[in-house]
Amino acid sequence: MARSDRLNTIAEDIYNSLARGDVPSISLPSRTRENIVLDPLSMVWKYGEAKISRNASTLDGAEYLLKTLYLIDFIKEMYENSKTSTLREMYYISEGWGHAKFHTQDESDLLAEDLEVITHVSREELNLRPEENGASIIGDLTIEERNRKGEFKRINCRDDVGDGGYNIPYSVEADKLRLVETNAKFVLAIETGGMFDRLVENGFDESFKCILLHLKGQPARSTRRLLKRLNGEFGLPVYVFTDGDPWSFRIFASVAYGAIKTAHISDYLAVPSSEFIGITASDILNYSLPSDKLSDKDIQALNAELKDPRFQTEFWKTEIETMLMSGKKAEQQALAKYGLDFVTDTYLPEKLKSIGGQ
Repeated sequence: MARSDRLNTIAEDIYNSLARGDVPSISLPSRTRENIVLDPLSMVWKYGEAKISRNASTLDGAEYLLKTLYLIDFIKEMYENSKTSTLREMYYISEGWGHAKFHTQDESDLLAEDLEVITHVSREELNLRPEENGASIIGDLTIEERNRKGEFKRINCRDDVGDGGYNIPYSVEADKLRLVETNAKFVLAIETGGMFDRLVENGFDESFKCILLHLKGQPARSTRRLLKRLNGEFGLPVYVFTDGDPWSFRIFASVAYGAIKTAHISDYLAVPSSEFIGITASDILNYSLPSDKLSDKDIQALNAELKDPRFQTEFWKTEIETMLMSGKKAEQQALAKYGLDFVTDTYLPEKLKSIGGQ
């Protein structure tokens, strides 16, 4: 079913209920933490069986349906005029919707996510985009990107870009971005911009025949989607290189297993086969890396991760417990203690070898 048809179905169901004299309603999966589970087969976050219903029997429910209809109409108008909108613009546009206006952007963002869940159409395909784009990639990857004239332009993400790499757009679906060919052996996803720049300057992508991808902290959806496509379409292993702290561990988990907030599209974003090659508690001790003391929030996060189904392997239990015991965390850049080439000449090659990546 076309994306526009799925939107029409929602509006038609509400109209038909009113025509029959019934109370119109919309049903969708409950988005509570209790209804989000790590699927044992796909190893990604998914919604469980619990459902909720939003209906017009209450004022809040009626407002929800009204705002949904206004949002559908807005999206269809964008389709007709070949326009897109940021989530922030959508929030302000609702100022002209009368009783359907949003009170906060959190409210409008959540409704956009609900529409994804109901229609099984991604936010990007609904022509709604975040304020930020994805980050950058560099390496021997040839793509074709559709320009503003609707023409596809061929780009090699190593030979046709500067040191900053190719900037990942907000939508990386095949109708906008074609993945043509690559000679890379794997993708190395890097948390920080400083480390991404270090590896680019040291020529790591050419020496190890890989694609370097800057996660830019917690990665944007387009960044995770591109990782998923590179893994699925080219069979490239994905290795994640982060700082050594509980929040960086969660960055890896969002790449590998998805995030709770986007559980409805985990299959579309997550790469469960991803391997972690970032700074571990053992690295901090074995390499005597410069470190910082864990904060109370760090400790709480690590204890929560011991119960998180994404961290139930022996590797993660050992590393999290070791970090708690040592009370230390460290940044990627701490490896510079041994010189600017240590990370590319020693640390990463040893890590890759240990997991069979080289």
